[in-house]
Amino acid sequence: MSLLQDPFGIHGRALSLRDMRSTVLAANIANADTPNYKARDIDFKSLIQNGSKGQMQTSDFNHMQSAFGAEGGDLLYRVPSSPSLDGNTVEMDTEQNIYADNAMRYQATLTFLNSRIKGIKTALRGE
Repeated sequence: MSLLQDPFGIHGRALSLRDMRSTVLAANIANADTPNYKARDIDFKSLIQNGSKGQMQTSDFNHMQSAFGAEGGDLLYRVPSSPSLDGNTVEMDTEQNIYADNAMRYQATLTFLNSRIKGIKTALRGE
């Protein structure tokens, strides 16, 4: 694919998915003390490889479409290593580590996009 057809490459989609994943992970952390709350996550690798942009299926027209559903993904449940007695599957150490990793990768994606934009600007100026 040429630079004119897709100037940001995979990084534009990766940035969007990283943002959505941070929202899901933040919801997990916020609900760490909610009984029967099940920790959720997305399969970033499969979503970025497939590149699908379909709609999440709903069974009724009154159901709301989430921003994540608009990207064609399904939220997955995280399997806890030590489930709690109240049915909550959020493990704070795990969630915080994954959130920090996702934030670091989000920043890296922003750096790649910034570099790409600078390169395009340089090419347009003819430098």
